[in-house]
Amino acid sequence: MRLSLILLVILIFGCTSKEESQNYPEKDYHIVGYVAGWKNINPKKIPADKLTHINYAFADVKDGVVTHIDDRKAKDSTNLAALQSLKLINPDLKILISIGGWTRSKGFSDAVLTVEGIKKLTASGVEFLKKHQLDGLDFDWEYPGLPGDNNPYRAEDKDNFVAMLKSFRSALDSLGELDNRHYLMTIASGGFRKYLEVNNMAEAQKYLDFINIMAYDFYTAGDEITGHHANLYPNGSKGMSAQTAVKEHIEFGIPAEKLVLGVPFYGRMWKGVDSEDNGLFQAGNFEMGLPYHQIYALSKNSSYSRFWDTQASAPYLFSPLDSTWITFEDEESLKAKMRFVKENQLGGAMFWELSEDNTGSLLNTLYESLNPANSN
Repeated sequence: MRLSLILLVILIFGCTSKEESQNYPEKDYHIVGYVAGWKNINPKKIPADKLTHINYAFADVKDGVVTHIDDRKAKDSTNLAALQSLKLINPDLKILISIGGWTRSKGFSDAVLTVEGIKKLTASGVEFLKKHQLDGLDFDWEYPGLPGDNNPYRAEDKDNFVAMLKSFRSALDSLGELDNRHYLMTIASGGFRKYLEVNNMAEAQKYLDFINIMAYDFYTAGDEITGHHANLYPNGSKGMSAQTAVKEHIEFGIPAEKLVLGVPFYGRMWKGVDSEDNGLFQAGNFEMGLPYHQIYALSKNSSYSRFWDTQASAPYLFSPLDSTWITFEDEESLKAKMRFVKENQLGGAMFWELSEDNTGSLLNTLYESLNPANSN
């Protein structure tokens, strides 16, 4: 009888999921969503109650100042006003302007080359924030000390990046004293080791509220071999992963609680892919990027099969009919990543970009995973 009872207890606890059996520390996690400024923003379609921060992308750095991109001033003003209206639903929601991005980081290195330049850039950024009544600034310089999209860069970027952040932090703190509030400062950081090696992140993080790691694009348009572009754990010749990016950020002096794990709401497609291993790590021709909702639709097509790479903790689709292979993020992979966020006591999750998933399932997964007590 006693043995039977012991076996019953083992059976019950053996069937308990890892999520249920793990007692994670009580914590308010960030859920940071990027919103593309070149798209029409309908606040009625934004689930403000599931977001803590919205990063509006992007402002430009041109002639040494933070400014609107080209002729987007009127549209930006309309969009930012629409985003502000979401605070009627979620008063705690924070709206930030993201400065830079892949194609708009060309002005950073020149702008911060001198003390006078840093002061000029700081003044313009703070003025932009005040004009649009924003809650903070997100710097998406891709990348200090590296060319990114064929950008001007120099070794001095390492020190000048820190000096820029220090200048902005001081200016925002001064403004905050007048307004009796705290203005946020964040950055988007590269999810690869070289970014950390050419910068002084241990010093930079002192001026930041948190850091959004772009833990995606591990395999992209330049690759002639298929591979996961946002796998949680390493698998493949590159050895890149979300786990690796987080570990390296911590190694270079950033506290875990300041790290927010970035995830993609899009995937990438290769064609002409051999069927060996269902197309994984096979030669192919990069075709295009795809929003998640299109990938979801393709997954319902009978010619596509979904596969799960256990080692990488990542899904992929393959169609032997037309030799097409797709890397992407889905609900299963995001649940695994949010367990990782909790286990490592990170700050939360970030994603690019809201309109890439009109099903709402990916954001729902982030929210329910990080806020299980509030989910339905």
